[in-house]
Amino acid sequence: MITKLTMAIGGLLALTGVVTYLATGAASLTALIPSAVGVLLLIAGWLARNPRLHRHAIHGALAVALLGVLGSLMNVVKIGQVFNGTAERPAAILESVVMFVALVIYLAVGVRSFIKARRARTA
Repeated sequence: MITKLTMAIGGLLALTGVVTYLATGAASLTALIPSAVGVLLLIAGWLARNPRLHRHAIHGALAVALLGVLGSLMNVVKIGQVFNGTAERPAAILESVVMFVALVIYLAVGVRSFIKARRARTA
């Protein structure tokens, strides 16, 4: 399940970055940051299909997700500016919120998956 979720979140982020980049008139390459995170997750998900690499690939994907959450946080805290109309770059803030929410959900499911696997091994 975690492998499929890794691929799904990776695909979502890759698409989000490209759509935002195109929607903003290709004004800034930083709009592609979610795409870079998404591609890394897609690679990790692809590697995780190999049983020997699964645990390492998912650990790597969760590390990338954690870095993505921390990196997007500086824009996420500005979400109020989007609602009151004072945001300088509302598309960047909204894109960061999408990335933040997707990656927090992925981290929560991933950590829960590891806890469940560890309990199953010790039982």
